[in-house]
Amino acid sequence: MPHTPAKTFPMIAAIDLGSNSFHMVLAKADHGEIRILERLGEKVQLAAGIGEDRMLTAEAMQRGYDCLKQFAQFINGMPPGSVRVVGTNALREARNRAEFIREADQILGHPVEVISGREEARLIYLGVSHTLPDNPGKRLVVDIGGGSTEFIIGQQFESQLRESLQMGCVSFTQRYFKDGKITPARYAQAYTSARLELMSIENSLRRLGWDEAVGASGTIRAICLAIQAGGHGNGEINPEGLAWLKRKMFKLGEVEKLDIDGIKPDRRPIFPAGMAILEALFDALELTRMTHSEGALREGVLYDLLGRHHHEDVRERTIGALMERYHVDPEQAARVEAKALESLDQVSKAWDLNDEGHRELLMWAARVHELGLDIAHYHYHKHGAYLLEHSDLAGFSRLDQLTLALLVRGHRRNIPVDKFNELGDEGDKLIRLCIVLRFAILFHHIRGTQEMPAVALKASGKSLDVRFPDGWLAANPLTQADFEQEAEWLKRVGYSLSVS
Repeated sequence: MPHTPAKTFPMIAAIDLGSNSFHMVLAKADHGEIRILERLGEKVQLAAGIGEDRMLTAEAMQRGYDCLKQFAQFINGMPPGSVRVVGTNALREARNRAEFIREADQILGHPVEVISGREEARLIYLGVSHTLPDNPGKRLVVDIGGGSTEFIIGQQFESQLRESLQMGCVSFTQRYFKDGKITPARYAQAYTSARLELMSIENSLRRLGWDEAVGASGTIRAICLAIQAGGHGNGEINPEGLAWLKRKMFKLGEVEKLDIDGIKPDRRPIFPAGMAILEALFDALELTRMTHSEGALREGVLYDLLGRHHHEDVRERTIGALMERYHVDPEQAARVEAKALESLDQVSKAWDLNDEGHRELLMWAARVHELGLDIAHYHYHKHGAYLLEHSDLAGFSRLDQLTLALLVRGHRRNIPVDKFNELGDEGDKLIRLCIVLRFAILFHHIRGTQEMPAVALKASGKSLDVRFPDGWLAANPLTQADFEQEAEWLKRVGYSLSVS
């Protein structure tokens, strides 16, 4: 997580590990705006390397590593927080993604975040909205990727509806055009499959409505350029242009023969699949016109990175919405948060918890630790953890959600040390962070009905010493009993707690 405000970095970078292509943009942040310095992209086709067992092949992973080694030269030496790397559908799907991510982390020197489909949609909309005029009407944004297609309806810089469907130009190519032959029958199969996928979101999109439709990323850009080169529009996609392009494609009959202006040679193999998906959504949503935006996921990642420290962190709003939706007691959450952060300041040096990311995690966990009470009191820490891990949380990566869920899961009773250990060295730090959170919650067990004293904490290795004012514990037997029980829980995970 970022250690320093993004606007203070001389340069920032976003890397998008897409199912079809890997892209990198290097930029300078200037008065809240992004000035692009360098763009790199390569067709890695990670999704094409996922077999029926949902495992990435060694060849596909090597293609990815080779590309990342080139990117690494550009970002070598850039400080933590100045580079954000996001993985999309192929890495969401691959069962052995952890192996790929470990090596990618090493090559780049920055962590890879695998983001959910809806988070991907949010970032795409952010990238598109920053590269288009700030019109007042609603816009529908569509991005056909290699493994998934994202749909977003929003207004200005705010997305209101975000959806992600499991259909993309690489996955559909593997299914319908693997040998490179383009026939009306195969195209019809791909089109029908896309229409069936679209049925799940058509009504919700139509209900919200839009004033303009905008396409993002390579597939839509190529179709737009091909239609324009053919003289069937002024740089926009329309039904007449799509029909003309489809006829031309059938006439040529093979992907190798798609020598059409606007379609680069390396895009030819996946072009028919992208066409089928786009025609299906044009028909399903009765579109008459779609323009293209140069902004997409990677630009959205840059603006999100900048926004976290410059004007607004969407994660703050997400946590606030969760608290409201699940009726979290805001006063208790604020008490626990204040005590947790104050306690962290006392132990951070001894327990190596100096990263700003640790502070953010602790702050958010304190705010939402009682989330599960809205489900049931029994095992509410487990209910809260489940909601955090499996909800779509704007601004949070899958790993962010998992670590936040672990802190909430471990905030009372037994700490699931095996789950923390799955995170390697970071797991040890998270256990310590969890202990700080548990202390703050126990400290405010009586929920603000009593004046609480100043307390000194001293940490070292696997021990925590808590000092109350003389005689205070003896006069408050409930707190004393709470901490005696806590010492027993912590002993189970190898930590000693002494309270005096």
